Amino acid sequence: MRQVIASIMGALGVGLLALPAAAQAPPGPVRGAVQSLDGNRLTVAGASGQAVVLLADDWKVTVLKKIDVGAIKPGSFIGTTNVDKPDGTGQSTEVHVFPPGLRAGEGHYPMPGQTAMMTNGDVTTVVTDAKGQELDIKYNGRGGSGVRHVVVPPGTPVVLFTDGDRSVIKPGAQVLIFAAPGADGALHGGGVLTGEGGAAPPF
Repeated sequence: MRQVIASIMGALGVGLLALPAAAQAPPGPVRGAVQSLDGNRLTVAGASGQAVVLLADDWKVTVLKKIDVGAIKPGSFIGTTNVDKPDGTGQSTEVHVFPPGLRAGEGHYPMPGQTAMMTNGDVTTVVTDAKGQELDIKYNGRGGSGVRHVVVPPGTPVVLFTDGDRSVIKPGAQVLIFAAPGADGALHGGGVLTGEGGAAPPF
């Protein structure tokens, strides 16, 4: 799951979770409850203990909202983690819906270290049947161009990326941050993810 999120966030990159030039290591997840935010210094208490992340001056907040799969329409730009079915189509394990005007990570390519694929592109066809929601996703990017047919079974997590206000990042809010150590040895991050109302991100 962490690789899935990292792949999406890396695709969003510069505008959302960019790291300072000094960062030397790939982004890693810091997950937990906010203890304090002092200027750009964010302290988070997680399962592995306390972590301090120094946020960029232009740090962003992204709120991940659970939505119904029925909200996906032709023209939606989505990303979905999916596994191959015997007939060569895909079965989604989670779906990420991007807001209008934002296109990130377009293509069809393997997830690192997994048998699953990531498919990001434009939904061209939506059919609802007993198997769930069936989508045709047209892509042109990493991995070439084509159309991927996927089935989204009932109960599959579907989330929408939305811009959030910094005011939601307060003590008690559950957050996820991709951070990397800089030349100064401190963790640096460019943005913070949270769920609605400061709830835990839904994946």
